[in-house]
Amino acid sequence: MALSLDDKLLGEKVDYYCSSSEDEDGDGKPTNKERLPEIKPPDTTYPGYCTNTGPKGVLTDWREYKRLETEKRENQEKERQALAKKLTLTCRSHLDDEAEKEKDEDFLKELEELEDEFIKEYRLKRLEEMRKALDNVPKFGRVVELTSDSFVEAVDKEKPGVTVIVHLFENNVEACEAMNGCLLCLAQEYPTFKFCKLKASEAKLSSKFSKIGVPALLIYKNSELIGNFVNLASHLGEDFYAVDVESYLQEYGYLPDKDLGAPVIRDKHTGQIRG
Repeated sequence: MALSLDDKLLGEKVDYYCSSSEDEDGDGKPTNKERLPEIKPPDTTYPGYCTNTGPKGVLTDWREYKRLETEKRENQEKERQALAKKLTLTCRSHLDDEAEKEKDEDFLKELEELEDEFIKEYRLKRLEEMRKALDNVPKFGRVVELTSDSFVEAVDKEKPGVTVIVHLFENNVEACEAMNGCLLCLAQEYPTFKFCKLKASEAKLSSKFSKIGVPALLIYKNSELIGNFVNLASHLGEDFYAVDVESYLQEYGYLPDKDLGAPVIRDKHTGQIRG
């Protein structure tokens, strides 16, 4: 198709030129060279922004903003509900802690009451057992004088568990007289111990023993000799007291220790307990 001078000056392209004489071929249809370009429909998808600054573009942006805001608010509400549910399952309130603490205190109080009641019953039971045991233990409270004939019976026929302390003495011996006075005092203080005295010559011991062996203490339990102390004057002196004999026997474990708080006051010369 030929272009006019105006077309050449204006830069018109031949492909976009239509004429009544060249737009149709012999059968009335436009040719390929004269066909107009295909027009595509506009994309209505919102890309998140709008290049149209007119009223329609502003309205579209506003609607999209409200939609996103609503969606965000719904997501936040779902997250808040999920967090609240989780905290409800895993956490306790201050009131719950106080209630649990009160329950624990009540339980401990009940446990203490049960323990106090149990201890009280146990103490009463033990006291009753001790009382019965003491009732079965014989009481003496004096010094038993023995002979050669009664010596074996006094030792072997005594009840099991009773400690028998026998003093071998001789007359006119100062240490033996002091020991007899001490044993009188100890017999009253330890009534469950059996204190006895036997003259050495009556027991048919040697004259040498009667001179240098006395005062002597023989200690028996369950018919067996468990202690033997001779010539105690060499350990205690010629003039000694009940407290000295008591401490001496306690040191070897033949008398129990007594920690009763108030001291026992004894006469200096006789060894008797003062009131």
